[in-house]
Amino acid sequence: MFLSSIALVQTLPCLAELGKIIVIGKPTQPLDDVLPYLATLPDVIAYNPHVPALTFRRQTGFITLYSDRVYITKVDNVDTGIELLKALTDAINVTWEHRDNLVAASTIKRAPRPLDIYSILPQTNCKKCGEATCMAFACSLLLQTRTCEECIPLRDDPAFEERMNALKSML
Repeated sequence: MFLSSIALVQTLPCLAELGKIIVIGKPTQPLDDVLPYLATLPDVIAYNPHVPALTFRRQTGFITLYSDRVYITKVDNVDTGIELLKALTDAINVTWEHRDNLVAASTIKRAPRPLDIYSILPQTNCKKCGEATCMAFACSLLLQTRTCEECIPLRDDPAFEERMNALKSML
């Protein structure tokens, strides 16, 4: 076992969603050694081995791990936050136990930005997706309020198949 627990040390109001909280936890030991292995898992959107820091996308919000702190955004309440910290502890321990089967990440991975997404979109501003512009659609994709398939030109034009695949892998 790598980690005994992550203790809840503080909660803050979540500015991203009214009524939700940010849960801040402190692991029983520094996470530096396990972060490169966690960085190989799905839903990692950003990793910086030099800080070290790692951010996962969760269904609602994010989980960011530093050496000595964990932040979980858009949490319903303290009890849910404690459950999430326990589940995260378990996931860290399972990853550590299987580290021999993983190749530790050593390079920086950054979250896609709206311009990264926009550059892949057809940039027609056709409004068929329901957004005013392709840039607005790119932001909606990052916020996970839209899906790639809602871009009609990207979905229906075979010439955009590679772009669609690139966009899906980016998100």
